[in-house]
Amino acid sequence: MPYFDMRQRSSSGRTYILAAVLCVGILYFLISLSSPSSIDPYQLVRKRKADAAAQNPLSPPTSAFRKLRTADPPGVRRPPPVVHYQLNNLTATPNPLLNNEKILILTPLARFYQEYWDNLLKLSYPHEHISLGFITPKTRDGDVATAALNEAIKITQSGPEPLRFQSVTILRQDFEGLIASQEEHERHALANQKARRAAMSRARNSLIFTTIGPSTSWVLWLDSDIIETPSTLIQDLTSHNKPIVVPNCFQRYTDEESGKPAIRPYDYNSWQDSEVARRLAAQMNKDDVILEGYAEMPTYRTLMAMVSEKENGDPEKIIPLDGVGGTALMVKAEVHRDGAMFPPFAFYNLIETEGFAKMASRLGYKSWGLPNYLIYHYNE
Repeated sequence: MPYFDMRQRSSSGRTYILAAVLCVGILYFLISLSSPSSIDPYQLVRKRKADAAAQNPLSPPTSAFRKLRTADPPGVRRPPPVVHYQLNNLTATPNPLLNNEKILILTPLARFYQEYWDNLLKLSYPHEHISLGFITPKTRDGDVATAALNEAIKITQSGPEPLRFQSVTILRQDFEGLIASQEEHERHALANQKARRAAMSRARNSLIFTTIGPSTSWVLWLDSDIIETPSTLIQDLTSHNKPIVVPNCFQRYTDEESGKPAIRPYDYNSWQDSEVARRLAAQMNKDDVILEGYAEMPTYRTLMAMVSEKENGDPEKIIPLDGVGGTALMVKAEVHRDGAMFPPFAFYNLIETEGFAKMASRLGYKSWGLPNYLIYHYNE
């Protein structure tokens, strides 16, 4: 009768069981390491930002520039990269979050308002996909604004990861035609408008031509005195999938008669053209410009500011426009890439943002407005 050593069989069985348990443990450990849930979300953000960072100062400005590593030899930089960009693969869709589309927010900034910056930080679109661009004048006010802007950027970009933006660009440039005072009544005086808006056009053009990158899908022009918007501003404007779309800019104030808070229209540069305005332009010299919102120059255009149902209207309502304001202006990047800029000269008797809408129209891009989607301007 064959003889079996039961002790040997028992020992061998325990070995197999221990080996199996060990294999399962190793497999679980490897899976847990690769699982996104086991990784700090801030670490994921840092990795995505590092992947998007530029390798060289000649890379697009909308990519964060990675500085020299300490391991690099002194004075030695990595050679400029040769990079191929497939712009045909770039998307600008009504759901930019789905495709991680890059947003470029551009602001001509003559004064710094902390409320503007606080509102910017509240935007719910992932900041890792947002690049910022600013241009400030070389004036005394511009120096003060630049110092305050730099301080705000320093705090944000060294703060919590989710609040940090992908990149920030600041331009300093001096433009002829800037008015000395930035007080609201001076800025909006009729006599100052052509020179002021020509200078603003040059500032906007310098900003877009310098900062737009090959990965930019959308450009949001946001004035530095816009202090209140919905946190979903980017998602809301892009959801309409229009080449150019503008919300309605209002202003909060205290009614003198009732003493209660109220709102009033602020930006009158978003409009539908009228036959009166067309006849007026036909009688003008080619270098003259029509300026909207002034009693001295009645145009009888349909102003988006005046057809708003204010806070009681449907914020999704959308209307076609012939002119747009620039307080908050969402533009598909392809519109700028195709050549639409802000004319600092009379373009069909229009200038700056209104001229931009006309130029975009000549390129085949229609402008649209949201009369009941309200944003708010600082009340001086």
